[in-house]
Amino acid sequence: MNPQDLSLQIALSNFPGLVMQFHLKADNQLVFDYLSDGCQALLGCTAEAMLKNPNKFLEMLNVRERTLLFKRLHKSVVNLTSANWEGRVWIDGWQDTKWINLRATPSIINGDQVQWSGVMMNITHSKQEKLEIEESRRKLAELTAHQETIKEEERAKIAREIHDDLGGNLTVIKIGVSNIMSKLSENQAALKKQAQGLEDIVDNTFNAIHRISRDLRPTVLDLGIVDAIDWQLEEFKKQSGIECDLICNHSEISMTSEQSMTLFRVTQEALSNIGKHAHAKHVEVHLIKDHCHVELSVRDDGVGIKAKDKIKANSFGLHGMKERIEMQHGTFSISKVKPKGTVIKVDLPLG
Repeated sequence: MNPQDLSLQIALSNFPGLVMQFHLKADNQLVFDYLSDGCQALLGCTAEAMLKNPNKFLEMLNVRERTLLFKRLHKSVVNLTSANWEGRVWIDGWQDTKWINLRATPSIINGDQVQWSGVMMNITHSKQEKLEIEESRRKLAELTAHQETIKEEERAKIAREIHDDLGGNLTVIKIGVSNIMSKLSENQAALKKQAQGLEDIVDNTFNAIHRISRDLRPTVLDLGIVDAIDWQLEEFKKQSGIECDLICNHSEISMTSEQSMTLFRVTQEALSNIGKHAHAKHVEVHLIKDHCHVELSVRDDGVGIKAKDKIKANSFGLHGMKERIEMQHGTFSISKVKPKGTVIKVDLPLG
């Protein structure tokens, strides 16, 4: 063996995986032309045994994994691009399952035959870590959704207590002040003025209670999401002076209370951002029901969001909107539009 071949053999024997060459027969049978000694460590079978019976490898795969592998290989043949496949193999001798990744580059040999050269690698550890991360994210999303539900329930409870308890007490106070005023004589103008001031304070406190209760749990949602957003836009117009239009293809849209609250809060946050940052003159909200989905878009004609603003660490409003939608298995996007302005789009599945 010459020094160059020896160096190659040493490199292959120390490679942390399996180096291979293979082709497909006309009957879709996979045939290995070369396998390095890493075959034993990766697949629990010697290279010699696998070369004699290539079906050993296919037998390690379930139907789904095998189908996906051949799909990738056929696509590689058509486009003459690299094949990249990952899947599980069952190694009977070890009674164990491994995740492996196959990467191979096609080339034409013997005029028209396609042969792949590439590697198989054990990716079990990284795959398990990825699955564990995905499971952690799923559990975190469930926890966040649970916390949001508890938060909204607590808000509703506080809103009721403020409205019922404080509102009831203020009503009694207002009646008492009115009685006192009715008993004051004409020559007690100073006391009447003082009592009138107290009555005004009571009335202002009533208004504050209604506003706080509404912010905690908007009772307008009981009328449905269409009326709730329409009311929201009217309130925003009064506060900001920005013209608003609602375009909706249904007068009523049936959805769960969680979904309704989610769309309401997202619209609320979007309008808040427009009022603070957009310098807009007009806002257009589309609420469209299409089969089993509801699409919400909030578009303004302001300065437009910058790309860096989407990823700022302290952009809690944007992150909060995105998380709320994802909790309901929906999609959320925000982008700058031409000629100017920003659009927020939400797609929420119903059910």
